[in-house]
Amino acid sequence: MEEKKTFHVNGYVALVVLVILIGIGGYCLYFGVTNESFGLFTIGLVLWVISALFLSSLTIVSPNQAKAILFFGQYLGTIKDNGLFVTTPLTQKINVSLKVRNFNSSLLKVNDSDGNPVEISAVVVFKVVDTAKALFDVDRYQDFIEIQSETAIRHIATQYPYDTFNDDDLTLRGNTTEVSEEMAKELQDRLSVAGVEVIETRLNHLAYATEIASAMLQRQQAKAILSARQIIVEGAVSMTQMALEQIEDGQEINFTDDRKVQLINNLLVSIITDKGTQPVINTGEVHER
Repeated sequence: MEEKKTFHVNGYVALVVLVILIGIGGYCLYFGVTNESFGLFTIGLVLWVISALFLSSLTIVSPNQAKAILFFGQYLGTIKDNGLFVTTPLTQKINVSLKVRNFNSSLLKVNDSDGNPVEISAVVVFKVVDTAKALFDVDRYQDFIEIQSETAIRHIATQYPYDTFNDDDLTLRGNTTEVSEEMAKELQDRLSVAGVEVIETRLNHLAYATEIASAMLQRQQAKAILSARQIIVEGAVSMTQMALEQIEDGQEINFTDDRKVQLINNLLVSIITDKGTQPVINTGEVHER
């Protein structure tokens, strides 16, 4: 099904014309009965029947609303203009909202790409752009949108991990914008058959499932500590190397290998430890080579 326009004329102009036809029909009926003229009586009766049929086809279309017109089960077209109109008589008029609406998905429990159960939900902002597809290509397009939205959310959630400590990885928690855009793209592909345009999707809830939340928190803390330690060690090694180079550069100091090892050990311990170190003054001899 494809949306198309149908016959409709300005209702105010049509009302004036119909009132004139009713007046002419009444005149013909009156003089047909008075003068016993079957022809005038027939004309007046036909004009009244036609006027009554078109009066019954008067319809009002509100802003951001459309009306699909069906003639004995056949789709004639859609009226999207706002105002009072006269359309084809003896037709069924189905209201379709064109307003921007949002759908808040239920809380879903899915497994991320690492197999960890997570709780996720999203808000989908959409509007109907093709009334024919929304009404006739799917059964109850509101339910169709709800089911397809939850299916897309589940599929996207399984494509990414909840979180990692690698900045180059896409994650559900750290890249919500990219994940939402990917979700909107997939959802648009699914809802095109229903004549729906997806305006935006956003995650509004994301968390580990309650049964593993405590364990995953400890795991996150351990990973964070390891990551921080790695940065500290790399910095400590760089600072120690720089300190040795500055001490030996341009000075008549040459440490033995043992003294270098001792100095490196002291510097690394002082930098890496998370507790304050106590200074020790060496009063003995410094052996030089």
